[in-house]
Amino acid sequence: MEGAMDLLRRIHPKHTETALSALLSLLPDRSSDLLSQVDQPLQVLCDMECGKEFILCEYNRDADSHRSPWSNKYHPPLEDGWYPSTELRKLEIEANDVFTVYRDQYYEGGSSSVYMWEDDNEGFVACFLIKKDGSKSGHGRRGYLQEGAWDAIHVIEVGAEEEQTAHYCLTSTVMLSLTTSDESSGTFNLSGSIRRQMSMDLSVAEGHLCNMGRMIEEMESKLRNSLDQVYFGKTKEMVCTLRPPPEGLQLRLPDI
Repeated sequence: MEGAMDLLRRIHPKHTETALSALLSLLPDRSSDLLSQVDQPLQVLCDMECGKEFILCEYNRDADSHRSPWSNKYHPPLEDGWYPSTELRKLEIEANDVFTVYRDQYYEGGSSSVYMWEDDNEGFVACFLIKKDGSKSGHGRRGYLQEGAWDAIHVIEVGAEEEQTAHYCLTSTVMLSLTTSDESSGTFNLSGSIRRQMSMDLSVAEGHLCNMGRMIEEMESKLRNSLDQVYFGKTKEMVCTLRPPPEGLQLRLPDI
């Protein structure tokens, strides 16, 4: 299991699904662990009833169907699918509306979805998802980008309320993939993923949604800074210190 996780951490995000499928066939007894610990690139499906896109993941999946946060229906239809309670469903609807505004302000488009479900400790779990397509065929194309994707997964475990205070545990994962293919910029590929965790005890006076929103906003800021320093910073350092290949140099003997 440890070797499998090391392999998946070092593989290109777009090959994660293929590699995970192969590992599931090799380790069928650890399938639940692999599916719960491995984050795959997010996929999007359109809810034809509402005319809105929603994100597919393990957190809204039941069998081979996925539940839409907009219509609260499974696609394809599922008779005995799992649904959140009435109270939690109201919070889920509000969270999707608020997160749509957050996504538009920070990402200028893309797709977002929020899913919630009860846990065994009298609390609940919320999953906030964002997918931004910056490829040549996407709506958010930037510069010479041929292919590009930003997938953000934020899972928050909310404990039971005690004396107007609740414990929040946030686990965030960002998967980034960038590819350029242009005569002036050349061909370049940069991809990877980063995961961080944060725990806080906060007052519930303003509501769970406000607390979760602040934590996600703070975490995304930290993740963006880390990506800028680790991925882009190191890449710039390497490119700026590269030397031309030997075959490109015209060596001359010194004049005597």
